[in-house]
Amino acid sequence: MGPTPTILLACHGDVPQARALHEQLEREGLLVVVGRTLNDVRARLRAADAAVAFHAPGPWTPLDVLEPEARRIPVAVVALEPEIEEALAALRAGFIHYAPPTAAPIDLVARLREALARRGPTTRSGPPSIEPPAIVGRSRVLAEIQALLRRVATSAASTVLITGESGTGKDVLARAIHAHSARAAGPFMNITCSAIPETLLESELFGHERGAFTDARERKLGLLEQATGGTVFLDEIGEMSLQLQAKLLRVLEERAFRRVGGREEIRPDVRIVAATNRDLRARVREGQFRADLYFRLAVVELSLPPLRERPEDVEPLARHFIERFGIELRSPVRRLSADAVRLLQRYPWPGNVRELRNTIERAVLLCDGPELDAEHLHLDLARASRALEPGFRLPDGGIVLRDLERDLLQQALEHARGNQTEAARLLGMSRDQVRYRVEKHGLIAGWRRADHGSAEEPIVNSLLDPELAPEPTDTLADPLRRPEHCHERREAA
Repeated sequence: MGPTPTILLACHGDVPQARALHEQLEREGLLVVVGRTLNDVRARLRAADAAVAFHAPGPWTPLDVLEPEARRIPVAVVALEPEIEEALAALRAGFIHYAPPTAAPIDLVARLREALARRGPTTRSGPPSIEPPAIVGRSRVLAEIQALLRRVATSAASTVLITGESGTGKDVLARAIHAHSARAAGPFMNITCSAIPETLLESELFGHERGAFTDARERKLGLLEQATGGTVFLDEIGEMSLQLQAKLLRVLEERAFRRVGGREEIRPDVRIVAATNRDLRARVREGQFRADLYFRLAVVELSLPPLRERPEDVEPLARHFIERFGIELRSPVRRLSADAVRLLQRYPWPGNVRELRNTIERAVLLCDGPELDAEHLHLDLARASRALEPGFRLPDGGIVLRDLERDLLQQALEHARGNQTEAARLLGMSRDQVRYRVEKHGLIAGWRRADHGSAEEPIVNSLLDPELAPEPTDTLADPLRRPEHCHERREAA
């Protein structure tokens, strides 16, 4: 007997019909995963043996997302606003069933079972669930990375850390590790840690039990549980909260976790591949990332250099994207002109491979002939070079770092009208780091409303720096104004 089939339910938010079908499927012993957002559905597709799209107009439609999968797995449609033309189109597209919202859950389950039976027994020991992605380039450093990647993929290493600037292709390396490993037949689940609020991220990773919190109307399997036998890719892990870092460390150390609100120990067989564009060692020093988790993740570390440091890869990547988008966009473009190649190699690519891909896609769309020329690229060399220049240069006479820090912090607080969270964003720090430096330098502690008008004025923390305390006055004057100005105003009154 093969593994129990997994059924994906794709719907916008909380749909009563989806809840009813979910309960019926579980009563019959089938595994169920639910996708309520576009990213959810895409992430869970690879683990699904069949799917049901609860279709209604919205910002994205489950019907459109699942249509390309209808030739690979059985997909049924429950139309919350059924239309005859849409039903005919869905059946022509390969969907196994098009049902109205009043369809009985037991009938839908029967349709899915019939389709799965015709398809044959469910097995995860066949071909890889994802094709090995193309890692394009001819630089020496990329060849070294690929050699290390294959060794890592076929090893028993349970964790891999991929570092590099945004847009360098860390997700491609993660998929390649999965595709070249013994886990290739299992699911590949990915999640971007910075894109989901902390409270939801915990549920996404670990799942939750029914009633664990207000909106937990049904049990939900987390990505770690769904990915058993495969790989979980945690992108932008440097943005994960310290609380979740502790829970992830327990998974890595003990190979076990509990769903939110649950007591059962879940022991998933997964490989964790994490990626970040942050300097995690610096985050550890700042207290924003756990040192024990960093060393546990970095058992094997792949560092992907920015594209400007491997110019030999620019031309083959550009030709690869021309071939890809030429087919996708049905464009006649097939080659690069010599001028286009020279411009591509001179450009510093601050956005790395992602920027190159987007540039070629736009150029292929704009080009009407077989050859893509420099004029189609629309690259601004001067602007790109400025984007890579450091924002501050050390003067010949040097600086006093403490004074510079104080000055920058004061400017950020003034710009943010005393809002420390906004000041932290402007400085690329955490709020705790800003608060510490405010106390360290005795700067503005808050803001208050003036007696007249709506202007906001700073309050100087005199306890931290008595020299900055304002002189007593009968009016609420600006405490940073020179004393003689205050006397002049009183005399005028």
